[in-house]
Amino acid sequence: MKSFLFFIWEVSKIVIIALLIVVPIRYFVFQPFFVRGQSMEPTFYDGDYLIIDEITYQFRGPQRGEAIVFNYPNDPSQKYIKRIVGLPTETVVIEDGQITIYADGIPQALDESDYLPESYTTSGDLEIRLDNNEYFVLGDNRAVSSDSRRWGPLPEGNIIGRVFLRAWPIAAMAKIEAPQY
Repeated sequence: MKSFLFFIWEVSKIVIIALLIVVPIRYFVFQPFFVRGQSMEPTFYDGDYLIIDEITYQFRGPQRGEAIVFNYPNDPSQKYIKRIVGLPTETVVIEDGQITIYADGIPQALDESDYLPESYTTSGDLEIRLDNNEYFVLGDNRAVSSDSRRWGPLPEGNIIGRVFLRAWPIAAMAKIEAPQY
């Protein structure tokens, strides 16, 4: 009986130590996310299993081109995945399928050829000035995406983290990098 209690005590210590290591990492550093829907195709597909980096934005702000996971502004219980296109204090103009970013009054046409096929176009005519701590986000599959064109800017406080790694499917496993503009 004494050896059985010793065994239980040793197993309990291992479980407690594992929980002390795993729980903080899971809740404060990395978080799993399953892609649902087609809004980020061809970058991410329905059913992809992603690892979200929650700690990077504690040290720097989100950057243009990063794919992020966030709480949907109109229903924070839902998590969305989109790509950052506009940064705080910029003006985003969508006209004739082209996105132009105005930073400090200087226009920059957004070249998305690194991650979007030429056949993907951005519909709508829109001009929106972002306040401090607001971001303009778009899904890569613009034809089916519910994004900032529909519901407005994304408050910084809604951002959970950036997509760091695609873990599933195994054949597509890769670290995810933001495109260079």
